[in-house]
Amino acid sequence: MSAMDFPAWMAAQQALVEEALSRWVAADSPAGLGQVMRYAVLGGGKRLRPLLVLATSEAVRGNDAAALRAACATELIHAYSLVHDDLPCMDNDVLRRGKPTVHVQFGEARALLAGDALQALAFELLAPDDATMPPAMQAALCRLLARAVGVRGMAGGQAIDLASVGQRLTEPELCAMHQLKTGALLQASVRMGATCGADVPSKARLALDDYGAAIGLAFQVVDDILDVTADSNALGKTVGKDSAADKPTYVSLLGLQASQALADDLRVRAHAALDGSGMTRLGPLRALADLVVRREN
Repeated sequence: MSAMDFPAWMAAQQALVEEALSRWVAADSPAGLGQVMRYAVLGGGKRLRPLLVLATSEAVRGNDAAALRAACATELIHAYSLVHDDLPCMDNDVLRRGKPTVHVQFGEARALLAGDALQALAFELLAPDDATMPPAMQAALCRLLARAVGVRGMAGGQAIDLASVGQRLTEPELCAMHQLKTGALLQASVRMGATCGADVPSKARLALDDYGAAIGLAFQVVDDILDVTADSNALGKTVGKDSAADKPTYVSLLGLQASQALADDLRVRAHAALDGSGMTRLGPLRALADLVVRREN
């Protein structure tokens, strides 16, 4: 795939994911809960995690139906995490994806319930009651996603983040926090895409793991950079909030120039992992690594 082909590939995959999410996140849930869930999920975001699932599945010639379910499951988990992270008891944010956060729009109680329901729906998608996915694949995908969400993933990373306000972390400590809070779900997206394939060589799996780890950390480094260089309209969320909350970031620890150099080093590492994978259908994964580091929102 050439660089010119990637935008068309990405647009097609995003449309596929958007249609599936709109179909699976029903509006007719009790007491208007479905509308809150749809507000949290639809019509915004880069869909990076689903794109990683689909690109990796494509690279390993995976099960397309399983990959779409896995892709949507990662986005539902991501949306749930944003809804809960924005709550007053967490980051207390009022802007997300260029619109009021869910608790601002619908109240804290409905936001909490919508997040809970989105997380449950993610796992429901991974266990269909038809022949779409073999039972062993369902179990493997559920385990990968659960690990990325729990104490060894997002929840654990968020706990460290909250405990680190006003603290000065070392670079290894900051890296460990972000590998859990942000990197775990991005790496899981790659792993889940690989799990949609059959008989993927161990060499390829290890390479994809390294790729996922590199872009997972790169995403957070770039997030820290954008928090001080972008404006709220371009970013779609409040900028400068990490500094205002006295949270440790890569920019506060390393400085802006060194943080930008680190992000680019991680992009090079991601490409090198793909080079050593032994796989050939890697165009979308290469382009996504570039997108993560060179994005402006």
